[in-house]
Amino acid sequence: MLRLKILVVDDEARMRKLVKDFFVKKNYNVLEASDGVEALDIFFENQDIALVLLDVMMPRMDGWQACREIRQYSKVPIIMLTARGEEQDELLGFELGVDEYISKPFSPKILVARAEALLKRSNMITEENALLTAGSIELDKTAHEVKVDGKRIELSYKEFELLAYFMENSGIALSREVILNNVWNFDYYGDARTIDTHVKKLRNKLGERGNYIKTIWGMGYKFEAE
Repeated sequence: MLRLKILVVDDEARMRKLVKDFFVKKNYNVLEASDGVEALDIFFENQDIALVLLDVMMPRMDGWQACREIRQYSKVPIIMLTARGEEQDELLGFELGVDEYISKPFSPKILVARAEALLKRSNMITEENALLTAGSIELDKTAHEVKVDGKRIELSYKEFELLAYFMENSGIALSREVILNNVWNFDYYGDARTIDTHVKKLRNKLGERGNYIKTIWGMGYKFEAE
């Protein structure tokens, strides 16, 4: 699956990490900048950035000016993040070509959902990105459907997310902690047994193809289609 590249621009390191963690969990490649000047340097060095999350109030160059500079050369989707929710700010943002405007504080999950909706409208998330195949397993993220040997199987939400994560990281040894952080919420306080329980159920539902999920004793799991 293609990992879309997102640029997160905010002068608060804590905010950048929070946003980055949630997008990385969704398998995005996240770049960071602490002000508008650094953001422009990174943006023009990376021609394949799919989305820019841009804070308004920053040192050296604020978000408005950074947006103006980017819009002179690119129509990349831009979401403005700001602590101010005044109507004039929103109007200015839309005049400059901002696609979405989100006021702080915000839910990271809602931010990711709105970002993905924007990417879909911009045709950055395509059916090709949403369809995963490995051996005899087909997983369609858009339809939330899994087929094994051409036959549809029913998975719970977490089983589906777990299988998608395995398929996106095929051939990579994954520790239980890494799986927990990426498939379950970052505020989840469960333990490794949660992973083992879901893997067992997932293997059963995959039937013979359950052997694609290999156990790495003392560490975690690795997904490999034969």
